[in-house]
Amino acid sequence: MESLQIGFIGSGFIAHFMAKAMKQVRHLELTAVYDRGGAEELARFARDNRLGECSVYDTVEEVCRHCDAVAILAPNYVRVEIMEKIADAVQKGAALKGVICEKPLGRTIEEARRLVELADDADLLTAYFENQLHMNAVNNALEQLRPQQKEMGNFSLARSTEEHAGPHNSWFWDPRKQGGGVLSDMGCHSIAVSRHILTPEGKAPDFLKPVSVQAETCLLKWGQPKYRDQLKERFGVDYGETPAEDFCTGLITFENPDTGQRVKAQFTDSWMYDKQGLRLSMDALGPGYAMEVNTLISPLEIFISDEAAAAVADAETALEKSTSTRGLLPVQPNEADLYGYVGEMEDMKNAFLDGKDARLDWNYGLEITRICQAAYMAAERQQTLDLTDPGTRDELKDYRSLIARGEGAQVLFR
Repeated sequence: MESLQIGFIGSGFIAHFMAKAMKQVRHLELTAVYDRGGAEELARFARDNRLGECSVYDTVEEVCRHCDAVAILAPNYVRVEIMEKIADAVQKGAALKGVICEKPLGRTIEEARRLVELADDADLLTAYFENQLHMNAVNNALEQLRPQQKEMGNFSLARSTEEHAGPHNSWFWDPRKQGGGVLSDMGCHSIAVSRHILTPEGKAPDFLKPVSVQAETCLLKWGQPKYRDQLKERFGVDYGETPAEDFCTGLITFENPDTGQRVKAQFTDSWMYDKQGLRLSMDALGPGYAMEVNTLISPLEIFISDEAAAAVADAETALEKSTSTRGLLPVQPNEADLYGYVGEMEDMKNAFLDGKDARLDWNYGLEITRICQAAYMAAERQQTLDLTDPGTRDELKDYRSLIARGEGAQVLFR
């Protein structure tokens, strides 16, 4: 079988996680990495794990000339610039099949739309990487419940959370670079997977139409003086001056266009979850049946005493965003698969080799960006936003939240 060769633009945390996922996908190779911090280490990992004869290249154009598809895994604030360089490389003769972008597609609707336009103009297949829709735990639950849905009706309420103690890198904390706070960073996951759970079997990912959204953004931990000082010292970000939300929650109403039934998706996300580490949880309720997922329930636990913990400081070998090195700790033996990264890689590879967009393409990513930005607008205005109103949809086209502008104090300190 033909293999698909991938190039990575970005060599940070998510790129390394993606490389781990690639070890579990056949006929997928990592052959090129753009030269920035961590690139040599990533290329060495690919070679050591037989993912391909991976090399580091000085320009985006060179990366594009040494792979079949390129993945944009760089920080949010450089993605439009990178995509412009990819499109230019194609115009100069790089024979790319497609392009991948890790969530979110854009910091604003305008940015997301620009990426879609560039990909269309370059005639590239697209894949929007939203891993949670590919989680086996979620999709196996849905498969098990399809007979009940046919008999009783579809889910009417889905709830999703993603929570941990905060991002790894400084740009994530800077709302101007990242595009906001935890809603921009993780709310996109929770909104997308809730909609996925609510979607009837066999329907497209964007089948359910968003009708309204209400949301709240808060600064609960990292705005306190003690933790503000910690952020400033560690990351150089001042949440006294340019804060972002560390907690968000909201409710989205979707409508089934075939039946008119309205269903609810509730999302809650935080950077102040000071427990074992990253927790993804989803649950949904239908008439007479339900499902529930919690990634902190693991088949493996270890115990480390205070004395033994002094010998090893790296807690993240056990669990992403782990905050503890001792006690009774959950260990996920295969996080890349648990969180859906393996599934999205497999889907992208098969689609691109077949000459098709991935199941989640960039138009889908644009729609998720639109809903996230609507949630920011609803939180700013402290009202339920009517997404069927043409005036509201028109306002959203060039909307940029106060938090993303660095003016979040008006919203978070009121």
